[in-house]
Amino acid sequence: SGGYPEPQGPYYCAVGYQNVTGRDIVEEHLDLCLNAGLGITGINAEVMLGQWEYQCFSMSALKACDDLIISRYLLFRVTEQHHVVAELHPKPMKGDWNGSGMHTNFSFPYMKNVGGQEYFEKFLTEFGKYHDEHIAEYGAFNDERLTGIHETASITDYSFGVSDRGASIRIPSYTPDHGWKGYVEDRRPASNADPYRIIARILKTTAIAHEVAIK
Repeated sequence: SGGYPEPQGPYYCAVGYQNVTGRDIVEEHLDLCLNAGLGITGINAEVMLGQWEYQCFSMSALKACDDLIISRYLLFRVTEQHHVVAELHPKPMKGDWNGSGMHTNFSFPYMKNVGGQEYFEKFLTEFGKYHDEHIAEYGAFNDERLTGIHETASITDYSFGVSDRGASIRIPSYTPDHGWKGYVEDRRPASNADPYRIIARILKTTAIAHEVAIK
């Protein structure tokens, strides 16, 4: 209506011409990234029509950042050839539409090999004491996205929970299912953020939170 698609709901991980747009661009970008040796591990259509996600993974935080920057360059080259624009704004459409984030999964040897529920809870509680410092590094216009709705926590609040997409930090079910050993997902970073600044802040807070959690 009025040039807008039907409300969000049928577009997430969808198939079918009526539910998906831009797949040719996304798959072309994926092929370029893989041929370039980048750590792209998957793609999926997102909640809003025309919104897509890809996952960038590396065992090295620095390489993950490098790969993401190069993948963005390749994305802009592909969209240029298709005469469209790749929008990185965290709230590309106002109204009842999901925003765009750069959810950041992270772990380290103690979390993966020792862990424990008490450790994760103490670690994430301490991690939250630096919420404002993280938000300052997590991208521009993030207040338009982190509203407490559309699978986000409010930008003014901090929370964590198992499989909670409305939390600041989500503990994937994988972690408790594997004896509370695994990883966590910081859902606060915006799609337009600088990955190096994200990782630098996570590393700094992790060092502090770990020392508190193991006491």
